[in-house]
Order: sequence, then structure tokens, then C-alpha cells
Amino acid sequence: MTPRARRVGCERVSARARSAMMTRAMPVGAPTPCKNHFLHLNDFTKEEIFELIELAASEKKRLQSGDRSYRPFEGKTMAMVFAKQSLRTRVSFETGFSLLGGTAIYLGPDDISIGKREATKDISRVLARYNDVIMARLFSHKDIIELAEYSSVPVVNGLTDYNHPCQVLADCLTIYEVLGRLEGVKIVYVGDGNNIVHSWLNLAQVFPLHFVCVCPEEYEPDAATLKAARDAGLSKIEISYDPEEGVKGADVIYSDVWASMGQKHEAEQRKKDFQGYQVDGDMMRLTPNAIFMHCLPAERGLECTDEVLEAPYSVVFQQAENRMHAQNAVLLKMLGCK
Repeated sequence: MTPRARRVGCERVSARARSAMMTRAMPVGAPTPCKNHFLHLNDFTKEEIFELIELAASEKKRLQSGDRSYRPFEGKTMAMVFAKQSLRTRVSFETGFSLLGGTAIYLGPDDISIGKREATKDISRVLARYNDVIMARLFSHKDIIELAEYSSVPVVNGLTDYNHPCQVLADCLTIYEVLGRLEGVKIVYVGDGNNIVHSWLNLAQVFPLHFVCVCPEEYEPDAATLKAARDAGLSKIEISYDPEEGVKGADVIYSDVWASMGQKHEAEQRKKDFQGYQVDGDMMRLTPNAIFMHCLPAERGLECTDEVLEAPYSVVFQQAENRMHAQNAVLLKMLGCK
């Protein structure tokens, strides 16, 4: 090829490159911040919550029928940021997103070290330029808030130390499937007033429930969250220090580990403080029509017994399965596919 031919060829390539740059899909400059996130259950109305439950039930039925034809996330990617170890959260999100046609990218604790190696707001703006949605399972709740504040794509709260909305949405689906209703159901949580309790209290601000937290006095849930649930005036909210009295009339008895991640150094003290708060067969027999729920992982023999976990009234593995379907519903809504 002559020098002139090479020069003409380069000019043509350069012209095509300039044209592609001028017509590319992504605009130059700062993307518009996204306001469409799933961070707290009380960010939604009662109607929106029930819409998510119905969508989750519908998607579950479709997938269980063997239908894999619906792939709305084809070509889409989800960044999954994990500051904590995970079984259910990782597998349910990754599998669910894949079944709907998308690609999930796992970023473990040592990949990012959120808030330490790099500012959270910087991580948010970088991931949002690569992906269509961000899911994060974190310790600090302020980190999920900051991710959402600076992101131009939807952010989904996969868990923080403050709340766990995906779990409780899956719990609502489970209760609806098993009991045929959700409004007015008496849910008695026995144990530490932790992030699961906070999500139930958030939900109780927009969805009518009867929620009881049975816990030692020094392990009550966050005072501001408890007050907001009571002030909403929609649900009956109780705190009880007496397990035998607290579980009476329950439709659901719910338990969780006494020492969550980040609290394992308190495990021995908590074993002492929670004596009498174990959910066992005797406690379940106080309210024989109740189902038993646990968000897992369970420390068998501590907060609950094998007898309870393996009983016919236990729906813990149905809960675990429903994580994927509830989260699929959230992702479909966040990405505008439903």
C-alpha cells in the first residue's frame, strides 16, 4: 500500500471514529442522579408493596412452571457489592438476575473495601457508569444511603446493620402464600431488636400489621424507628419482655440469631442475656396455629431448636426460596420492566 493510500485509509477511519463519538448512546458529562431506589420498605405505599408481592408471586409461578422465555434483563448488568459474607443474598440475586437474562458481577469484601480503600460516593459513580443496577450488602447503613445519593442507576439494599427490606418483602410473600392474607396478621418476633425488626417496623408504617417484638429490655429496637411505627397509627406495635405472654395469639413466630455479623465478640454475653428467649416446641405449643419463620442462618440450639426448625409449621426454607422471587420483583420494578 502506498503512503497516500495509507493516509487516506487513516482519514476514513478517523472520520468514522469521530462520527461514532458524536452519536454514542452515553452522553458526555455527569449522569443524572437516580431517585428510583429500594432502601426502606416505608419508602413505598401500601399499594406499591402489595404490587411487589403479587409480581413476586406471579414470577415465582412462571419460573416454577419451567418457563425461561422471559428475559427482560438481556444485555443488562448488576454490580453486587458485599461487605459481609453471604449465602442467600448472593445466590438469590445472582441466580434471579441470570434467570431473567442479565449478568451479575460479584464484588467481595476484599475487592472494594467500601468506605476504606475508596470513598463510597466515588464507588457509586464508577459502578453506575458500568452497570444498570447496584445491589449492596453492607455493615453501615450510611453507606447504602451514600451509594444511592450519588448513583445514576437504581440501588437495592441487600442488607445493612439497620434494616433488611429484601428479607422482609420475601417474608411477606411467604406469609401471604401460607396464611392467605397479610393485613392484620400478628407477627411475634422473639430475640434481638435488630435489622429484621427495623424492617418490620418500617413496613408497619405503611401496611397494617400487629407486630410484637419480644426481647430483653436492653435489646429493644431503635427508639426512633419504634416511635415512627407507632406514630404512623396504622399498625398495632408492642414491645414485650415476657416470651410466654408475648407469643400468645401469634399467627407468626419469628426468630433470628442473637449475635449477628459484627457482634460475634458479644456472643457469650448474649447467650446469657437471652436465656428464656429460645423458640422451642413448648413456646410454639402456646400458639398452636402459628407458623415459624427464621431468616437464616440459624444457630440451632440457641435462638431456636431443631424440633422447631424441622417441624411441619416451619416455613424457613420457603422464606429462603422467596428471597429470589421477591428480589426479582424489586429489580423488575426498579428497571422499569413491569
